Amino acid sequence: MRKVSFARFGGPDVLRLIDAEEPHAGPGQVRVAVRAAGVNPVDWRIREGQLLAAHPIELPSGVGLDAAGVVDEVGEDVEGIETGDHVFGEGSDTYAEFAVLSAWARMPADLTFEEAAGYPSVMETALRVIREVGVRPGQTLLVSGASGGVGSAVLQVARHEGIAVIGVAGPANQDYLHSLGAAATTYGRGWVERVRRLGQVDAALDLAGSGVIRELVELTGDPGKVVSIADLRAPDLGVRFSGAAGSMPDALAETARLITRGELHIPVEKTYTLADAAAAHTDSQAGHARGRRVLTI
Repeated sequence: MRKVSFARFGGPDVLRLIDAEEPHAGPGQVRVAVRAAGVNPVDWRIREGQLLAAHPIELPSGVGLDAAGVVDEVGEDVEGIETGDHVFGEGSDTYAEFAVLSAWARMPADLTFEEAAGYPSVMETALRVIREVGVRPGQTLLVSGASGGVGSAVLQVARHEGIAVIGVAGPANQDYLHSLGAAATTYGRGWVERVRRLGQVDAALDLAGSGVIRELVELTGDPGKVVSIADLRAPDLGVRFSGAAGSMPDALAETARLITRGELHIPVEKTYTLADAAAAHTDSQAGHARGRRVLTI
């Protein structure tokens, strides 16, 4: 099978499309013929060697955690799923023609593989950081990096929980944030004052790692009311860095529920082939996303 791999840590140029042996489902796992794989910032952070404590790996290594596809092997002790079922979920080395998933859910009706592949890590992260930042119904949540996959999910989940949202993103994504029900503003000179004019901020999330931790603490008045998923220096300012994942099965179940009820939709901004994985990582690192990026197989 074809698989994206890297033999040393570094930039996108270390990624190679290689021929590899097919993986097989072990106990409590399923194998899928991958139709699409999600591209997430955690993928290139692992490729760069940033997250070895949380994601220890041996080189050479595959890439990717999220996928959607067709089940073609069912491991021991797995019930309620059969070969031929369409699922989305989390596993390992998902930038490949076949991948093993350790958590999965059936894809909601009318969802394409490309759409489904972008949800698992995005939604697990969104649900986790909303909980960790402690924002409550009736309060206002400020989201820096609001137009990307996690930001898009946070805005929609928070609104459905009765939380008002203010999103910060680039000029090209202001209308998109408004379409998700957020008050919106841009970065750049005076952005803190622009946020203040939009309302009181009770809690804040840093989803982009764009060097705004001090300003988020200033706006909330308390480093304990700020959570970052993107700035490894956040703890130096008393802000929690959230990197440990919660329950993926619970996140997938909630994702399917919200999609089925028409309460969640995150667009796929761009698709890539396996051979274009390096370009996908380059674009992901550049930021300014509107929704999600996925590889199609």
